[in-house]
Amino acid sequence: MQPTQSRPGDDDLAEVWRALSNPLRRRVLDLLRDGPHTTGDLAEAFPDHSRFAMMQHLKVLEEADLVVPRRAGRKRFNYLNPVPIQQIYTRWVSGYMQPWTEALVGLKQELEASTRRA
Repeated sequence: MQPTQSRPGDDDLAEVWRALSNPLRRRVLDLLRDGPHTTGDLAEAFPDHSRFAMMQHLKVLEEADLVVPRRAGRKRFNYLNPVPIQQIYTRWVSGYMQPWTEALVGLKQELEASTRRA
């Protein structure tokens, strides 16, 4: 078996994978998908976690470029940046979907053809 070669951009996605590995951070991204939230709003949405813990999670998401903060006075609004998720989809998910999709289409056509013959 040959060693896998890394592709351009794989190292760039390492921070994204790390950020997405945590269930709480994924839940934060789900909330941000509906629109921006302040750090305080996010801390209130997860009462089992301290505000400090939420700030740490937001920092990881920001370093992965998944969250873009904007200040408005004393408030910090956090916005979802979906671009890194699209990059993961393009690099990983879409490439693995095509062979399966083609196989399922072929299977469907074969089953329909055998049904017509019967």
